[in-house]
Amino acid sequence: MFEVAPHIALLLILAAFVAGFVDSIAGGGGLITVPALLLAGANPVETLATNKLQGSFGSGTAMVTYARAGHINLRDQAGMAAISAIAAAGGALVAHLLPAEVLRLIMPVVLIAVAVYFAVKPGLTDSDSRTRVSNAVFSVTFVPVIAAYDGFFGPGTGSFFMLGFVLLAGYGLLRATAHTKTLNFASNIGSLAVFAFSGATWWAIGLCMGMAQMAGASLGARLAMRIGAGLIKPLLVITSTAMAARLLWQIWGQ
Repeated sequence: MFEVAPHIALLLILAAFVAGFVDSIAGGGGLITVPALLLAGANPVETLATNKLQGSFGSGTAMVTYARAGHINLRDQAGMAAISAIAAAGGALVAHLLPAEVLRLIMPVVLIAVAVYFAVKPGLTDSDSRTRVSNAVFSVTFVPVIAAYDGFFGPGTGSFFMLGFVLLAGYGLLRATAHTKTLNFASNIGSLAVFAFSGATWWAIGLCMGMAQMAGASLGARLAMRIGAGLIKPLLVITSTAMAARLLWQIWGQ
């Protein structure tokens, strides 16, 4: 039934649950599932394809949970989400044309900068602040760049969307988290639409991991709405730092 032995499948499902919980609050779920899939024997393409499949369930569940609580208006964000999906599909299509090693060198520095910003920036709460760019400008500049990056490479996408919503759109942390899930779901779907034709996706284990992602994401989103910035801010700092450390470890290991 599964592409891996049953005991490995159980570990992957558990990893997906934890990833869904973390990702629904601060992003960074791939920090857990990507190494887990690689350790389970998936090659890099199988890992990326399967991760997009199972991750779509988690980000979609978090999005719906936040929307039902009134933190997102899905109709208002439909255009931005469409741009995210198209840009991510484009990123996935050109993934083989760009040097991933360059991104592996740059991303740890950027992720550490994100972690430092959220750690030391005073006044980061669930209240909105001054808007620096309009939604239209944000949608056609920042969103496609980050979504294309997600389709091509991926680590830190949630953190980058969060940073944009807070710094540029002026959203409070909870609102930024909720809107990040919509764009992340869209970019996952866009990337998956490309990877689905690659023949590399582990469908059986990916769907089971997706179910676990849904459970973890639902729990995480509800907890984030209950606690707000007091939970989101430290978890965002931790996940951004952990992703940077993992990328640096990969570079050092090579």
